[in-house]
Amino acid sequence: MRLNRLAVTDYRNLSAAVLEPAPQLTVLCGANGQGKTNLLEAVWLLTGGKSFRGAKDAELIRRGADFAVLEAAFEAGDRPQEIRLTVGAKGTQRPGRTVRDRKSTRLNSSHPSRSRMPSSAAVAFDPNHLSLVKGGPEGRRHFLDAALCQLYPGYLAAERRYLRVVAQKNALLKAYDITPGGDVLLETYNEALVTYGCEVMRRRAGYLDQLAPAAAANYRDISS
Repeated sequence: MRLNRLAVTDYRNLSAAVLEPAPQLTVLCGANGQGKTNLLEAVWLLTGGKSFRGAKDAELIRRGADFAVLEAAFEAGDRPQEIRLTVGAKGTQRPGRTVRDRKSTRLNSSHPSRSRMPSSAAVAFDPNHLSLVKGGPEGRRHFLDAALCQLYPGYLAAERRYLRVVAQKNALLKAYDITPGGDVLLETYNEALVTYGCEVMRRRAGYLDQLAPAAAANYRDISS
């Protein structure tokens, strides 16, 4: 996907801003607090995901406004498209996220999944991502899962199934002594964890196998 134009209204500290990326490379520069990262975050939202900074939707809306609006013009393949993404606060006429195409036909309401958003993929790397190297494996798995969700639409559903079963099993274990038929349920959850867990691990391993040749080609031994 190629982004040609993005206009944001009442998004974080941006009352109104327009971004028209250059054909090859675009550099945003300015003083601290002007909204450079906010604008990049708005581009990221076009992938259908949540904020890469971990913010809730309500935090994306400019203070005092009822909703934020993102209007994007882009090319998917050879076909130009336009969408309008609205992020509304609770209690307003348009709560949650709503996506419309240029003909004002609703594509999806509430939280749009990547499978329902126009085909798009992005990679965000900010100073917080240094934890991928310095932190524990949980952050690296989360980063890998985010990439897989963009590359393989079915992966998001597989990951959600796995996490749902993990949560259900943990809830059962907390109430294990008083839960009738707990042994049967526990065995059922264990079988589901094996099934869904293997699917998640297979996708992760396959993706890492694809990245290995590129990593090896760019590896430089500086010890000698």
